[in-house]
Amino acid sequence: MRRLFIGVVSLSLLGACGQKMVNDAQSAVIEATIDSVHADISNGKMKCTDVVNAYIDRIETYDSKINTITYKNYDEARARANLVDAALAEGRALPALYCIPILVKDNMDIKGFPTTAGSKMLIDNLPPDDANIVARLKDQGAIVLAKTNMAEWAFSPRRTKSTSAGITKNAYNLNHVPAGSSGGTASGIAASFALVGLGTDTGNSVRGPSSHLSLVGMRSTHGLLDLDGIIPLVLSADVVGPMTRTVKDNVIMYAAMGGENYAGQLNKNGLKGKRLAIVQDLSTDMDKDIADLFEVAVNDLEAAGATVFKTINIKDIAAHIDASWGCKSFRKDVHEYLTQPGMTAKISDPYEAFEAGVYSDYTKGAWGYFEGGALDVATKSDGTICGDLSKDVMRQNIKKDILDAMERENIDALIYPSWRYPAARLDRAEEDYKGDNSQTLAPPTGLPAITVPMGFSAGDLPAGLQMLGRPNSEGALYGLAYAYEQATKHRRAPSGFPALNK
Repeated sequence: MRRLFIGVVSLSLLGACGQKMVNDAQSAVIEATIDSVHADISNGKMKCTDVVNAYIDRIETYDSKINTITYKNYDEARARANLVDAALAEGRALPALYCIPILVKDNMDIKGFPTTAGSKMLIDNLPPDDANIVARLKDQGAIVLAKTNMAEWAFSPRRTKSTSAGITKNAYNLNHVPAGSSGGTASGIAASFALVGLGTDTGNSVRGPSSHLSLVGMRSTHGLLDLDGIIPLVLSADVVGPMTRTVKDNVIMYAAMGGENYAGQLNKNGLKGKRLAIVQDLSTDMDKDIADLFEVAVNDLEAAGATVFKTINIKDIAAHIDASWGCKSFRKDVHEYLTQPGMTAKISDPYEAFEAGVYSDYTKGAWGYFEGGALDVATKSDGTICGDLSKDVMRQNIKKDILDAMERENIDALIYPSWRYPAARLDRAEEDYKGDNSQTLAPPTGLPAITVPMGFSAGDLPAGLQMLGRPNSEGALYGLAYAYEQATKHRRAPSGFPALNK
């Protein structure tokens, strides 16, 4: 009897200990970082399975409020978590992203799940393997937890609405948009549905949603990161990028995705001696709250040791901002994706969706814009052939004028608000779309740009500060953004997604 009693007590204690670890994990995953999760696992505070299950519980409890998730990869995620726990128990070495749950935008291939790009017409598009960028992250130990909703065909910077999954809301204010097209990833990461996420950015779609959700979003130099296995919008402008709650996590993700590891450039004093310049054409006609936040941001940058020039003379800047530089290669680029060996989609031309009437009303303008494109050739608005960024005269001229100005004034980065107005209301997503600065300088030039939290307007709507640099200056941008982030600490969690008590 005594042995039985001791055994029952021991089991009870073990159960209580296990329950405490579960509850600890529920609290620990909110606003967690890669380092904090690894530290908690190393210290025995929780296991990898606790981390994965805590995020799954949050998705199952809260996603009905914001509608970010399209496909759930829970079985594989739990299986990979068990493997991590077994490896840790045996003392085996693990890769850089071990036990890091991620969200992946639903235009990136994950074997076993449809890749829809937000369209019902691609519900049966089951790719034969993972996108290269996803495969890289898995090789580094990342655990794909789920796929996320997006603007249909990535057409909209305004909102995240699809025929495949519906409307995604802003986690900070459910009456407002998360921007587009990577809004599902943005709202999900903001609400701590995973540690980090992936988006794509043709004009706005990593940095815009990141700024609306108080995240860090990096659009790297065009062409640096692999786009294989990602449904394109316009390949000559598309970039895949990390979306994270902190600059350091963004750096870690960027390295794991195939970029350089810039962790060594993260220094709290990294703004000292730097020369920044405000792009005035992107810093006027602002909402008053955004203008006030930007003024404070400039003061904070200067207090941290940077010299901020209030103007910079960029040749033809107004014309460059208004230039119609885009390539109508959507139809051609998507056709090439859909007709790769092993693909199962029932359509080979995205315009089959349009002709069948399977599209959201708000996308009509985009369908009209790209209608002149063909399956075998890419053209610009004026009908000329377009393609490689390096051979596009207009885009190279814009890039040259920006870089000439930066070189002349010895400027480390250009700065401006990521948006000049707060996130639009869901019911006025089209009417209130204005002030989207992300579309202007980085996409036509292929230059890198990062957005970092700048505070909140109207009480609870996040705003972002954007920094644009020279080609391949991701390390310098990360250094500037990190120093600003550490000096200001603007990031805070949305209030509607508290810790669960299991």
